[in-house]
Amino acid sequence: MNDLPAPLRSPVLARAGGAAYLLAVALLFGGAPRASGTVHGIGALLAASLLAGLLRRNPPAALALALLGSTAIVAARPNAAPADLPAAAYQGQFLAYLAADVVLGFTVATRGRRAAAVATAVSCSVQLLVIGVFAHGDNLTVNLLISLLATVAAAIAGLLGRERREHAVALRAQEVVEAVSAERLRIARELHDLVAHSIGVIAIQAGVGARIIATRPDDAAEALRTIETTSRETLAGLRRTLVSLRQADDDDPSLSPTPGLADLERLAAATGDAGVRVELRRTGERRPLPAEVDLSAYRIVQEALTNVVRHAGVGRCRVTVDQGDTELLVEIVDDGRGPVPRGGGSTGFGLIGMRERAALLGGRLSGGPRPEGGFRVAAHLPLPVRTAVEVR
Repeated sequence: MNDLPAPLRSPVLARAGGAAYLLAVALLFGGAPRASGTVHGIGALLAASLLAGLLRRNPPAALALALLGSTAIVAARPNAAPADLPAAAYQGQFLAYLAADVVLGFTVATRGRRAAAVATAVSCSVQLLVIGVFAHGDNLTVNLLISLLATVAAAIAGLLGRERREHAVALRAQEVVEAVSAERLRIARELHDLVAHSIGVIAIQAGVGARIIATRPDDAAEALRTIETTSRETLAGLRRTLVSLRQADDDDPSLSPTPGLADLERLAAATGDAGVRVELRRTGERRPLPAEVDLSAYRIVQEALTNVVRHAGVGRCRVTVDQGDTELLVEIVDDGRGPVPRGGGSTGFGLIGMRERAALLGGRLSGGPRPEGGFRVAAHLPLPVRTAVEVR
């Protein structure tokens, strides 16, 4: 029942379905009094499909309506039928309760154990009581037995359905745990491959430099340069790994390319669609950026624009990207009222997340109200030193 189309989940349509079911039941025993009980029973079973929306939202209410409709058909048959109607026409009138049994099965499958037990007891009691009143002669025992078996079968089918669903949920949870474990092992291998060799080189060069620093200063200086280069490369690799882990929930590299500052125009257009016009300014020499810097700068702008849309209450803002030789400056400024503090005075986790991104790259981020009004977020992200080949 969780896979029902969205329209059937509407509360209005659910109530309309319940009313349509009652109308269908009224037409069944009011419009064709000479029809056999079997025809009425099958009609009640088909009419139960109108309860699909209500069954999705409120199974106990759907079961109550199904029991009410089935009982109405059974109880009205003798009074509505002409006196000359043959007794055979009454045979099968209790088939109407099959509709209630179907609803009972779904109720047991989707509700808790206590609610399922109560629903089964109520359904069984109502059916046995009504059959005991309106069945006569040899048909009494047979109809009581059939009703009891049908109720038990519906409850068992519901239990099997619930166990199957719970088993599927458990399997999915197990798959998630196994996926997390596999990802941890992959990360451990990646970090080991990334760090172990570099740390070994650093340790060796540090030992060599310590021994020859007094007698061979030039060689010692070369060892220190090797340590510096290796350390920077290792740190950059660690940062890339950490950034990729932080972004695992936002972007799946196998499905879409990683966004960067080249995508700011598209982000500005999307923000404009949300009601805030973005003035985008770019200064400095535009050159390829390290992937982790490019991604983090984009995410900082994205989060800041999200805060403007949600909290600033203003129709425009300005985004400035200044790409220098050693630093990337990203600034987002608006003239609005700024974030609305929560109960404890905190403005949420947006600024915290942006500061973490900047700190992860060795940069800094500031954010707060402007003296002239509005709010300003500025991120300073360090860039690698350009080599002679890049400058040339």
